[in-house]
Amino acid sequence: MNKIGIILSREYFTRVKKKSFLLTTIGVPLVIMVFYAIIIYITVSGNNEKQKIAVLDEANIFNGKIDNKEQELEFSFLKNETEQSFISKYKQEGFQSFLYISSDSSASKKYRLHSPSSTSLPTIANIESIINDAIRVKQLRANGIDPEAFERLTKDVSLENTIDTEKGSKKSFAGIAYAVSFGCGFLIYMMMVIYGTQVMRSVSEEKTNRIAEVIVSSVKPFQLMMGKILGIGAVGLTQFIIWIILLVVMQSAIPIFFPDLIHQINNVPQANAENISLLTNTVQGIASLPLLKILLSFLFYFIGGYLTYASIFAAAGSVVSEDQQEAQQLVFPVLMPIILGFVIMTKAVNDPNSDLAVFGSIFPLTSPIVMMGRITYEIPLWQMALSILLLIGSFLFFTWITGKIYRTGILMYGKKASWKEMFRWAFTKG
Repeated sequence: MNKIGIILSREYFTRVKKKSFLLTTIGVPLVIMVFYAIIIYITVSGNNEKQKIAVLDEANIFNGKIDNKEQELEFSFLKNETEQSFISKYKQEGFQSFLYISSDSSASKKYRLHSPSSTSLPTIANIESIINDAIRVKQLRANGIDPEAFERLTKDVSLENTIDTEKGSKKSFAGIAYAVSFGCGFLIYMMMVIYGTQVMRSVSEEKTNRIAEVIVSSVKPFQLMMGKILGIGAVGLTQFIIWIILLVVMQSAIPIFFPDLIHQINNVPQANAENISLLTNTVQGIASLPLLKILLSFLFYFIGGYLTYASIFAAAGSVVSEDQQEAQQLVFPVLMPIILGFVIMTKAVNDPNSDLAVFGSIFPLTSPIVMMGRITYEIPLWQMALSILLLIGSFLFFTWITGKIYRTGILMYGKKASWKEMFRWAFTKG
């Protein structure tokens, strides 16, 4: 056990002291938080510059008044002007655009927006919406219908999903739950692939450099394999914990580095109310999730999934010679269940109680990814318990099997091992 600890510490500190580790560990959350702060700033700041638009309404659609909800657009009605006479004037008079509405109902181009250059799509969409609303109101009144009553009768329904649990009812945020589930599953998928292949690469490099021959003269092959697996796994766990701490610290420090941000949120223009509502719902949605359950499950399934696959990657690395094509051929069968787990997870986040999602979250080779795709939903206790037990049993089984393959493969040179031979090494005594 002491020798496993020595190998573990060597693998761990060799990687942790590298500049690349420090760069990715500190740089990744820093970049994420910078983008996060920029997105928040852009969301709450909006566009404070108003766009002045001249309106020549010959058809009298607006009756000289526009009920404008878009605060960045400022409309001014014209009198004693024609389309041709004002085209040469609107820029000099400080207007960015000139909206002309023809009184000729047979004109093919009844609505025209003049501007010095192409107008942005959001601005065009806003103006079209304002014109359509005005035409709708005018037609309703012409038919003796009160526009306000019609608005109440045709108002869109907003459905609120309430989750009923033994602890009471709470509001559901389906979009947030989906994003967190998918993000956790994708993160497990990436970390298993990245750190699993690191184990295989480390084993194959020591074998091809004949370092393993010297090491196994002092330690057992199984101890060497476990030391490598645990050491590299500890690196991944350390990186993940540092990411969580840095993200929490930097998120708490946003008001310090951006002191005007809270003031901007409190005094946000009406035009950005929907954006702020979305931001508020996001924060409330994250707070409504079982964060402790998600964190503990993530740590367990990361460790369990990593240990299971890292042992298989180590066995594959032990039989690899200098031929990289041979390594790719051995890696692909190992990656297949990981990829399958990711595919099932993309379905599980939409339908967490389907038979496929339940199977994928229990089957030990896919459960680390699929279960994280279901983790924000209510999972029966028996499914969670069975998934945990099978993953632990799978880790112990594959560690025993791959340990026997590793013991033979690490000292074998010059001959390409077939899957039949690896199977014989695993189940043959002696």
